[in-house]
Amino acid sequence: MQHDGPPVTTFLREGGAHPMNENEIREAIAEVKDGTLSRRSFIRTMAAVGIAAPVASQILLWNDVAMADATLPYKPTKAGGGGPLKILIWQAPTLLNPHFALGTKDQVASRIFFEPLAGWDREGNLIPCLAAEVPTKANGGLSPDGTSVTWKLKQGVRWHDGKPFTADDVVFTWQYAADLATAAYTTGSYQNIKVEKIDDHTVKVIFKAPTPFWADPFVGAVGQILPKHHFGDYAGAKSRDAPGNLKPVGTGPYKFVEFKPGDLILAERNPDYHVKNQPYFDTLEVKGGGDAVSAARAVLQTGEYDYAWNLLVEDEVLKRMEASGKGKVEFTLSGGVEFIVLNTTDPWTEVDGERSNAKTRHPTLSDPAVRRAFNLLVDREAIQKFIYGRAAVATASFVNQPSQFKSSRLKYEFNVDKANKILDEAGWKMDADGIREKDGKKLKYVFQTSINAPRQKTQAIIKQACQKAGIDIEIKSVTASVFFSSDVGNPDTYSKLYCDMEMYNTTQPQPDPERFLNQCVSWEISSKENKWLGRNVSRWSDPEADKAYKAAQSELDPVKRAALLIKVNEIFCEANVLVPLLSRNIVGGAVNSLMTDISGWDVTTWNLGSWYRS
Repeated sequence: MQHDGPPVTTFLREGGAHPMNENEIREAIAEVKDGTLSRRSFIRTMAAVGIAAPVASQILLWNDVAMADATLPYKPTKAGGGGPLKILIWQAPTLLNPHFALGTKDQVASRIFFEPLAGWDREGNLIPCLAAEVPTKANGGLSPDGTSVTWKLKQGVRWHDGKPFTADDVVFTWQYAADLATAAYTTGSYQNIKVEKIDDHTVKVIFKAPTPFWADPFVGAVGQILPKHHFGDYAGAKSRDAPGNLKPVGTGPYKFVEFKPGDLILAERNPDYHVKNQPYFDTLEVKGGGDAVSAARAVLQTGEYDYAWNLLVEDEVLKRMEASGKGKVEFTLSGGVEFIVLNTTDPWTEVDGERSNAKTRHPTLSDPAVRRAFNLLVDREAIQKFIYGRAAVATASFVNQPSQFKSSRLKYEFNVDKANKILDEAGWKMDADGIREKDGKKLKYVFQTSINAPRQKTQAIIKQACQKAGIDIEIKSVTASVFFSSDVGNPDTYSKLYCDMEMYNTTQPQPDPERFLNQCVSWEISSKENKWLGRNVSRWSDPEADKAYKAAQSELDPVKRAALLIKVNEIFCEANVLVPLLSRNIVGGAVNSLMTDISGWDVTTWNLGSWYRS
């Protein structure tokens, strides 16, 4: 029996038998199409039989079921009147151009002003923003052969300076991001496509080959559209000189007032916003700096601020703060992962004007046995239980959500004795100081991460275990606003990896891991040439991973494609270049009266215009 789109059985392969069979699921899809069953009810039904919400949403998308308008029921009947909205982003934003936003904090801040054609809601639904509708095969937006997607743009949208938003801006954004001289963080999403203007409100994205996951260019965090009339003279080599990098003119719900990099963003309600009755709040203040604990306290205990982003705080501390009754902690399922990168290049020797050059080899971490031993010295379960609690789950896999893309082969183990045995067999001997060495090289490392109590405690747990195996760890902690900065002149940013190993969280920007896994391909290696904006921070590459990734990009069979992406994940995890620790939820804090719309598949501010006070 033939069906349009991928077979439903694709989504049933985890967890054994399900109470619903394929025909029953198809009947439910038909009920959603004819309106007798809501999309939300369908997704909840799928969740009850073990199919994750993002996967259920993808089933509907493949079967041409129309997308919902939003996940948050919006109650205000007019725009404005809500007074000030005050947000804390303790990892302070340093720029407001989304295409240079290497750190999530800068992506979150940029999305206040700039918007994509569509974004992702918390259930993995594709929601139109600057697009009039989500492309499907039924409405002619998706080509049957998977080689193109046609976007119809929303009409009547204006930039904050009053100029009309048109297809010219979309085409320009493609040209801007695809230009290697621009050195954009988003280049990988735009380099291998062609974008044609059909008319003032229609564009066509053409792929070089059949593309199963077409919702990458112009979608979500990487998809924010720039105004041609503000950035047209600043493409390519001049891109860093654009005034719009710090003084944005966008289409979003709030208009720019003031920006103090590393400190403060002030904005005001956009009276011409293209969504009816939005935004509710009159002004917006985004305050940066401080730390996660003080941010949590300012919302949950004192109510001085309305929302605190990324509460990387020990769970027991959050529970005590919640007891005050003024605010609540919000946990949102996401594809984020807390992990360690082991540097296989030499961070202490400069080659061609940069350290950790991909041409070099690390004196000791280039030994697979050392990396394998280190992986056994990470007590993931203790880190989860005693530090992160509700915010995370221990994992050995870099990709954890949606579940059909998670490897069933990757397992974790904490075993100091086994680590010692591996190092003994590899010829690493203990010296008089209890540090292993071979050929005059010692297992001594600088381990860096951002300043944050859970991360420093995680470092301490790992350091203690490493000492038992003859590995000496020097802990380095970098201010978060510096560590996650997009500043190319700063030596302590995570993308430079000027150390032996580092730890941080990376978020999966879509309910599909293809773009997330470009951190594992050779053409995305972070370097001086691309201003350290390449996604592959590890600098490690494997021909088989490259081959599997390229094959996945054009594989239309969903089962085969998932297997290819799982292979990429497994190659890097089994080489112990990426050492996953925890599958992370998004954790935010809000005062009780604030109604938010947080997605684990997009940035926190993806639907900021819909926030209101109850």
